This record gives sequence, structure tokens and C-alpha cells, in this order.
Amino acid sequence: MSDFTSIFSRYEPLLENHSQFLDVCNTPLPYVVRVNTIKTTIQKSIDIFSDLSIDVIPCKWNPLLFQIDTTSPGNTLPYLLGWIHGQEEVSSLPPLVLNPSPGDRIWDACASPGSKTSQLAALMDDTGLIVANDSNLRRMPALRSNLERLGVTITAVTHSDARHFSLKPFDFTVFDSALVDAPCSGEGTIRKNPSALRKWSLEKLFSLQKLQLSILRRAVNVVKSGGTIVYSTCTFSPEENELVIDKILSEGNCTLVPFDLPLVSSPGVTEWDGIQLDSSLHLCKRIWPNQNNTGGFFIAKLEVK
Repeated sequence: MSDFTSIFSRYEPLLENHSQFLDVCNTPLPYVVRVNTIKTTIQKSIDIFSDLSIDVIPCKWNPLLFQIDTTSPGNTLPYLLGWIHGQEEVSSLPPLVLNPSPGDRIWDACASPGSKTSQLAALMDDTGLIVANDSNLRRMPALRSNLERLGVTITAVTHSDARHFSLKPFDFTVFDSALVDAPCSGEGTIRKNPSALRKWSLEKLFSLQKLQLSILRRAVNVVKSGGTIVYSTCTFSPEENELVIDKILSEGNCTLVPFDLPLVSSPGVTEWDGIQLDSSLHLCKRIWPNQNNTGGFFIAKLEVK
């Protein structure tokens, strides 16, 4: 068993079957791609993979997602054409929870490499506006190239610290909604990135918490009253998840709203490490790897007052 077991022992009180959770975390993650409906259809994608003698298995809960039997999907014709994009199952959930409409104005606060940005654009029929922001200059080429390959035309790509994002370049004052897929410790990616926890520490979690809080506060400031913010991470730690949302709720500018998921999930925790949290945090969703044979994820849906 890998070294992460000592770190993940802290989550035993949150899990019905902790040993199963550890076992699944120690197995490789199935490779999944998303069909890009801006450029193609599900059937066309299935047909072209069949022509290439590559087996695909549609995910039961979302026909736009395929498990794909190849170790190099980026070298396939459908990928080069922009018909598909590599995107893990649980990574596709936040855009679905945000549920944008064509014509919306959306802030994607931490957008690179563009998986969720392009998914939002497809859900919007590539009409409206997505401001795809990222603070890391080295990640910008991947964001731009993915959006171009996938045929997305409604994005304005910005390089900015999301904590201090400015609306001044735009001719509007608020967004309809925002996606904050926040930088995190990445515990939930352990199945595809076994070295993800190499520099794990509680100090790192609390440092990331400060960053996550600042970005989420900025989202609350730039989204209209009645607008939606989806906050997500690919980590298990309550320090980066429920404790962040609890602090935001205490500031009185937004509330949690319920939502459904098409996958098995667990409610958010309302107590951690002896700290009693806002009771509404049960409306958040935790996806543990052993529940659906996926990576790990946390999702909260907020409405701005």
C-alpha cells in the first residue's frame, strides 16, 4: 500500500468503508474523454473510433463521456480534430452543476487547461461570453490551444491573479455566474498522479485555504445578485472545502443551494476536528473514489444575495 495511507487516515471518520477507499486510491484511474458537441456528435465520435479499431465504453450517467481503450488519446484523429477532450468523469460535474444558459456571461476564475471552460461553452451552444482567467503564465498556452482546437469562440482569455481580478476592460459590471475550480492540494488526483501528495502538509492546506477564500470572495463580488457560483476542488481536505465555504457563509453575502448529481456522492461535513460548521454545509457534495470508480471531488453551489 502506498504512503498516502498515513495522510488519508484522517478521513476514516468520514467514510463508511475506509479500507475500500484506500484500495481504490491505489489503483489506476480509467481514462475518460468528453465528446465536444461544438464540433461533433456522440454517434460520429463512436463511428470514428470504431473505424480506428479503438474500443470506447460510454459512461452510464453521461453519454458524452467515454472510457477509451488507448494510452495515447492525444495522438488520435478525433483528438486532433477537436472532437474529444480528455476529462475525468468527476471533473465534468462542476459545469453541469453551474448549468449555464446560452448567452450568459460567466467568469471561469482558474481556467487552465480549459477542460471545464470548453465544456461550459458547449453547454452554452458557444453563445454568450466566458472570461477564462488564469494566474499562471506557463499554463496560458495550454488554455489557448485547447480552446482553439475545440472550436470555442466565446472566450476572452485573461492572465490575472483571480484574487484581484478587474472588470475594467469589459463593458459590463457583473457576471451572471462564476466557476471557481480552485487551486488545491490535489488529494483526489492520487489515482492518476501518485506523486500528488509528495509535499503534503497541514501548513500547505491552510496556505491554500487563504488563496481559495480570496478567490471565492472575488467571485462573490463580481457575480450579480441572484447569480450562481460553483466552487469545486479535487481534494478531500475539509480545510480546503467545507471550512472555506463556512467562512464565506459567515460573511453573509451568499447562501448554499441544493443540487443533485447523477453519481453517488456524500453530503458535506458539518463538523471537523472538533469545529462545528454551518449546518447548511450538508448541501455540498463529496465524491469519494470508491463510490463510482473515479477521482475525488468536492462541489458547492452558492447563490449571491
